[in-house]
Amino acid sequence: MTPLPVLQPPPLVAVRDLSVDLGGHPVLRRVTADVERGRVTAVIGLNGSGKTTLLRAVVGEYAYRGRVTFHCGHDHSRPRPEHVGYVPQKLTLDARLPLTVLDLFALALSSRPLFFGVSRRVRTRAAALLDRVGLPGSERRPVDGLSGGQLQRVLLALALEPSPELLLLDEPAAGIDFKDQRGFYELIGRLNRETGLTVLLVSHDLAMVRSHADHVLCLRDGVIACQGSPAEMLTRENLARTFGADSEPVPHFTPTV
Repeated sequence: MTPLPVLQPPPLVAVRDLSVDLGGHPVLRRVTADVERGRVTAVIGLNGSGKTTLLRAVVGEYAYRGRVTFHCGHDHSRPRPEHVGYVPQKLTLDARLPLTVLDLFALALSSRPLFFGVSRRVRTRAAALLDRVGLPGSERRPVDGLSGGQLQRVLLALALEPSPELLLLDEPAAGIDFKDQRGFYELIGRLNRETGLTVLLVSHDLAMVRSHADHVLCLRDGVIACQGSPAEMLTRENLARTFGADSEPVPHFTPTV
């Protein structure tokens, strides 16, 4: 008896011929890529190559031509907030607002005004999420007193509610020191391994990409220059295709031959 073929699950997100124009100028041109379910996909490239635009187009923040198909939840036509978590590069807050970490959670997770107090449900959920990202007991800390690395962990905790299938990270460790960067990316890798969370991230940290990514998309001038595993992409030849022949490896990273 002939064995039945093994059916592979579809990618969580399938991007086909994606093009984006901003201000009348092409930023992305016919990008085709898959974000595989349960894997970490990293997007690398020079500033201005279209990395952030790709993330924002995927979740519909920018108009695009082409097709983006989601296979999360039961509605494949478009993502919903419960399917996608997002961690920005940084969060700008008015320093005159004396917000605590718990206040941030209340603003994000509750519909009632903050001056009515924080509900028990929000307090319980905030405590659990902060513990998950390595900041237990931080609810009462003022937001403006957090280090850059601590603030990014708080933003990650917020992005994990309510249990997204896809996590988008746009240079989440930019501007924080090297030790905090390493710990942050190790946390992302652990979340991916332990929960199967699919991750699509933009990063300039090629050492992190080599250590934690499963697949790499190399963008140059709005097109995919190359894509594949970190071992295949982080070679001198492919880095030259992505960043230019005269580019130098970033600190803490040595490309393979």
